[in-house]
Amino acid sequence: MSDTTSHKHSSGNVILIGMMGSGKTTVGKLLAKHLGKSFVDSDEEIQRRTGVTIPHIFDVEGEAGFRQRENAVLEDLAKRSDLVIATGGGAILSPQNRSVLKHCGAVVYLKSNVHELWQRTRHDTNRPLLQTADPRGKLQELFEQRDPLYAEIADIVMHTGKQSVHVLLMRLQQKLQELSAHSNVGEIDSMKTLSVGLAERSYPIHIGSDLLNRPELLLPYLPSKRAMIVSNTTVAPLYLGRLTEVLAKHQIQIENIVLPDGEQYKSGESMNVIYDALLRARCERSTPIIALGGGVIGDMAGFAAASYLRGVPFIQIPTTLLSKVDSSVGGKTGINHPLGKNMIGAFYQPLVVLADVSTLDTLPDKELRAGVAEVIKYGLIRDVPFLEWLEGNIEKLLARDKAALQYAIARSCENKAEVVGADERESGERALLNLGHTFGHAIENGMGYGAWLHGEAVATGTVMATDLSHRLGWLSAEDVVRVRKLFERAGLPTIGPKLGTEKYMQLMGLDKKVADGKIRFVLLKSLGHAIMTGDVPQAMLEQTLEACSG
Repeated sequence: MSDTTSHKHSSGNVILIGMMGSGKTTVGKLLAKHLGKSFVDSDEEIQRRTGVTIPHIFDVEGEAGFRQRENAVLEDLAKRSDLVIATGGGAILSPQNRSVLKHCGAVVYLKSNVHELWQRTRHDTNRPLLQTADPRGKLQELFEQRDPLYAEIADIVMHTGKQSVHVLLMRLQQKLQELSAHSNVGEIDSMKTLSVGLAERSYPIHIGSDLLNRPELLLPYLPSKRAMIVSNTTVAPLYLGRLTEVLAKHQIQIENIVLPDGEQYKSGESMNVIYDALLRARCERSTPIIALGGGVIGDMAGFAAASYLRGVPFIQIPTTLLSKVDSSVGGKTGINHPLGKNMIGAFYQPLVVLADVSTLDTLPDKELRAGVAEVIKYGLIRDVPFLEWLEGNIEKLLARDKAALQYAIARSCENKAEVVGADERESGERALLNLGHTFGHAIENGMGYGAWLHGEAVATGTVMATDLSHRLGWLSAEDVVRVRKLFERAGLPTIGPKLGTEKYMQLMGLDKKVADGKIRFVLLKSLGHAIMTGDVPQAMLEQTLEACSG
């Protein structure tokens, strides 16, 4: 299951998901009657609230407008209890909707094949997405896109087939009883699964403890009986042997590449070491590369996977807090160049991300704090309730409280997954994830890669960004103090090195976000609302650099 079972069942809700024509409304009404619950069809609820039909909403507002209305309805329904909810076929396309559905009850996927769906929908003119020249082909396309997403969040998958509705209903009630009994005896699967929504390239992020001992989470993504693990000299002695042994029990032959540890080794020289090993081992296009380590290893292994033989399967097993909440999710890969950080790379998505919270047990305190910087970032740019939670729980994170860490990782990944799903290649909203990074990358480069941890540089860079936002009249002085205090409580630096204004300007000019010769900054119009702008007066920028560097 994708979330804590007892929590999912506390509402008593049952959510039916599946393609148009899968029988959600018919089954839902009968199930609600048998269980003594109220039935709600989300599409009918949208029509009730708007006073117009679904096809009319599509005509006037397009699919994007309809999805916004759908999300608002599902958010409201999630607050209620003892419902049987039939969702629209495309409800699961939104990562936000998937998160809502997973949290509000037992999710049942009513699965039918495309032929059955076509037989049931071919004469229905109230299906806007099927009003095309080739409706059956469109149905096939929609099924291939949505089936993995349905399966991803489902607690129960019911194949409808040719059985009668009453037989299906009987079997479904039995499955729900088994699910409920499972939650009551305390056999709770505490792993949480999120999804990065990129159509056919969507992939799961599994978050929980002791996941390295669960090979079933990796085996579906290993297309051959070979795999190459890339790790480093710090992580390999701790976890490489265990992962190799677990996979070997399933006849997976493991070879490995162990690199030196440190940001300074995120280089072209290290990439050639990886390529040499892949070529010597005669790795094929079906040989997956598994990144076992922090952000440096994930970035390099991902870039190798993107470029070796023009692309091989890639799996992320991040072992640091920073890599779990940031670099392992979203497909950014690459290496540093002496003239700039992450200037050479590619967008290349993993097949799966395994975020084992237990690997944080061996993470040095300094690295843990560095990861907290990226966690705080999500609260500042788009999630004020999370920011408030962090202010109340920062000491729990630093004390390695498992529940707090898992919550922070999941909430961070939910935020990043939503952004990446909407803007994979950083053409718009995704760039806002770089709050503090323009200043931070300048610090890393100016001090020499490895002298400052990435998270430390981001923390100081974020304080600089909030200071500049205040000078532009967007944040109050109290906001700036609030942000600085949170980073200080996390044990992170808030004053940058004294490189000099001219040096800072030169290094920031090498940033990837520079456009038309202008340095563009991610700043805060308010807490929870980030923007990108190149319209920053030189004098204000210099004042920030002087005030925030020692």
